[in-house]
Amino acid sequence: MNAAAPATPVIDTHVILRDGDKILLSQRGGPYGYGRWHAPSGKLDAGEPLTVGAARELREETGVEVDPAHLRLVHVVHHRQSPGVERIGLFFEATVWNGEPVNREPEKCLDLRWWTVHELPDDIIEYPAAGLRGYLDGDGGKTLTEHGWH
Repeated sequence: MNAAAPATPVIDTHVILRDGDKILLSQRGGPYGYGRWHAPSGKLDAGEPLTVGAARELREETGVEVDPAHLRLVHVVHHRQSPGVERIGLFFEATVWNGEPVNREPEKCLDLRWWTVHELPDDIIEYPAAGLRGYLDGDGGKTLTEHGWH
């Protein structure tokens, strides 16, 4: 009997920068999701702790500095991108930081904008939208969304 191969998901960190009822979203300028919105995010580097990677991605994309110890894990999405590619997205909330957000990656990002949690854009990319919805809805303490598997 052959054992199944272990999963090799890409690990993504997403940072929900929250100021009261507003959150910061980034408009994609690269080929994946061009023109659509998502939270600042990126791939975890090998050997990097999750919160350190999340803080690094936020800094690289927006210039905002957050202490990794102040990031709070608020949702996890296990996303099936395609039959051979799966991702695990860890969504962190940041409510304390230094600096004002600026677009530090204009080749990848068209815009950074604050949105109220009550009036988010309709065109958020589905995978990060699943994490944002899971975080905002609370769903009775459920912290995991499985997206794209059915």
